[in-house]
Amino acid sequence: MLTVAAVVLAGAFAGGFVSGLAGFGTGLVALGIWLHVLEPPIAALLVMVCSVVAQVQTIPAIWHAVDRSRLLPFIAAGLLGVPFGMMLVARLDPHVFRLIVGVLLLAFSSFMHFAKIQARIAWGGRAADGAIGFAGGVLGGLAGLSGPLPTAWATLRGWGKDERRSVFQAFNLVILAAALAAHAAAGRLTGEFFRLALVALPGTFLGAWLGARAYRRLSDRRFNDVVLLLLGLSGLTLVWTSL
Repeated sequence: MLTVAAVVLAGAFAGGFVSGLAGFGTGLVALGIWLHVLEPPIAALLVMVCSVVAQVQTIPAIWHAVDRSRLLPFIAAGLLGVPFGMMLVARLDPHVFRLIVGVLLLAFSSFMHFAKIQARIAWGGRAADGAIGFAGGVLGGLAGLSGPLPTAWATLRGWGKDERRSVFQAFNLVILAAALAAHAAAGRLTGEFFRLALVALPGTFLGAWLGARAYRRLSDRRFNDVVLLLLGLSGLTLVWTSL
């Protein structure tokens, strides 16, 4: 049990740090650590609560940059996607889940590394934004991974740093809070979840606080390097252990 607690705390700290640093990534990083000792359903619930806490901590600093008209299509469609993700939680084999998350981590970190040389997308408008939001909602309901797709899409759109962060951070907060509330209403927040959450949340608080401080001191290039390194290593580890 001490080993499990240590791994949960470490994952929460790492996820909180990346979220404070980048505005997203709690689930991407934490799942890469937690899935070694936790089953996917409980790990997904922990991601949701830790993500919400990390977002609440850091979103006040970028709230002024939130464009509500741009955010609305993402959130409206994302909320529709959450129930579909919830239906998949108990139906995925743990090894398959690890492999999916690991591939997602590797694909996302690779995309973000090479995105600077990709053409910017101008087509699709709000319908395309909504489609990405729906897919993000499915991943949010499934595993608390609502952030990667909107983040990648915002990068392809060519939005500025503050604009990107404000959109996907507000999206993550709303979608993951809704997903957590839906799981609670379905009776899935067990005693084990609350015990593990008590272990994880201090790590999330500290990690997000340190990440936010580090964000102010890093150059854009160094900031991207740190985040992508963490995501890539987590994905590689998960893929290796699921084969």
